Amino acid sequence: MKKKTREKKKHPDGTQGTILSREERLREIQEFNLLSDVFLSVTLRDIPACQYILRILTGIDDLTVKEVRTQYVIARIHSHDVRLEVLAEDGAGKLYLIEIQRRDNVDHPRRLRYYGSLADAEFLAKGKTYDELPERIHFYISETDIWRQGKAVYPVTKQLGENGPVYDDGVHIIHVNAEVNDGSRVAKLMEYFKTADPMDDSEGELSKRVHYLKCEEGGVDVMCEISERIEKRGEERGEKRGEQRGEKKGSEKKAKMTAHNLFEMGMSPEQISRAVGEDISAVKKWLAGTK
Repeated sequence: MKKKTREKKKHPDGTQGTILSREERLREIQEFNLLSDVFLSVTLRDIPACQYILRILTGIDDLTVKEVRTQYVIARIHSHDVRLEVLAEDGAGKLYLIEIQRRDNVDHPRRLRYYGSLADAEFLAKGKTYDELPERIHFYISETDIWRQGKAVYPVTKQLGENGPVYDDGVHIIHVNAEVNDGSRVAKLMEYFKTADPMDDSEGELSKRVHYLKCEEGGVDVMCEISERIEKRGEERGEKRGEQRGEKKGSEKKAKMTAHNLFEMGMSPEQISRAVGEDISAVKKWLAGTK
């Protein structure tokens, strides 16, 4: 199998490098879609774009977003850290979490349980009472229909007994997927998520933000930096996971781990192929187990 290699470039000190050219970065940027957790996070730093999405997901036309944080990390010493792709707060103090999940082979309910518990702990200050916990709406967006019921949206409902009243603990979980197009407004939004076409202006403030990041000077500069950061993060994660599994540091094993991590962060197989310098057919074979 013949490996692809990046064009080697000379640094001022005469050494060879593998840094992607700006033209290659621009091509990568055009391939990003909103099922990339990193690209979604960069896109929704913009309050109008985040508000636009949340109004569609909630069905609340006058929802007003007061604050947005992206890639928000909740660190724990003796347990897993949590990174929230998008955390928003509305004018009434309700919290909205938007999470992208591209893997099928995880325990989704328990993952949501863990992430939600840390989010609750983060936002209940010491000395506060439980009734001061903010209402939390968690949108869990998957690339595929993980529940296989042929719907674009699955709200999680809770009630006391078979026909009892609604059990209201202030937590609302809504599963959304980009696979099923059932003609709903949310499904239409997910179709846009899959392309993030900067020439498609059908999604209002969201389309404006995507066009800025992919086509306008200031936004492209931001995305070039983000693209480099994604590759570095994927390589670091790959090395760390390899060490945790006791794997020897080999170039192919490192490339495989990096490929899986870059896929989880939203890169396409073509982008990953260029990033790890491997043939596209090999990359697709590696990724077959990710889904």
